[in-house]
Amino acid sequence: MKLVSWNVNGIRAVERKGAWDWVSETMPDVVCVQETKAQPQQVSDQLRNPPDHHVYWNSAQRKGYSGVATFCREEPLAVESGFGIDEFDVEGRVLMTEFPAFKLFNVYFPNGKRSPERLDYKLRFYDEFLKYCDDLRSKGAEIVICGDVNTAHKPIDLAHPKANEKTSGFLPEEREWLDRYFAHGFVDAFRVFHPDEAERYTWWTYISRARARNVGWRIDYFWVSEGLMPAVVDADILADVMGSDHCPVSLELDEAILCRM
Repeated sequence: MKLVSWNVNGIRAVERKGAWDWVSETMPDVVCVQETKAQPQQVSDQLRNPPDHHVYWNSAQRKGYSGVATFCREEPLAVESGFGIDEFDVEGRVLMTEFPAFKLFNVYFPNGKRSPERLDYKLRFYDEFLKYCDDLRSKGAEIVICGDVNTAHKPIDLAHPKANEKTSGFLPEEREWLDRYFAHGFVDAFRVFHPDEAERYTWWTYISRARARNVGWRIDYFWVSEGLMPAVVDADILADVMGSDHCPVSLELDEAILCRM
């Protein structure tokens, strides 16, 4: 079972560039996209009614902003938008699809660079979403969280860590929140398979040919609850896929093991 997560930075723009063809050609079982910047009625029929996927949307109330969508080859057991807190849910940042062995959360975590108020909003989002996941896990759920987390965890996860120590996205308090998720039983799947690989990034600014020079940040993740890790057989970064300032990340699960869970 192959899952892909991709911040598309405008799903209509990605489609216009022809980049969405990559999804049709590779046919992942689940594709989670963030920063769709669109309501369902604003996109093409190919995106609204894809022939080989079921699609679910959680769009922000503000048009042209934020938003997530999940494309599934098999119909999920359940779908839920948001996590019950209005100040976060109005921005269309969370979409859950449930499968027999796990709940998959497609999440576009807030960016804290705009102002101190938005940084506070981001940190409160981390806090409340972790509480929500902890409650589900206390009831026996296994969870996969994927998406744009908007924070690089370790110095290995960005090209210029020293220069960005006071930049939102690599602040100590943001990185500490990622530590808390891992302390609460989530695993950074990419680092299981690539523990020491440097210069593996998922986002590059459009400024100064950053992508061509590979001056980037790893801020897009698959986090997997510990109980589900026996089913994880691979996790990777698909840096050759173009069309956005982010590239997709992938997670592969062993369906035979999932069936026994």
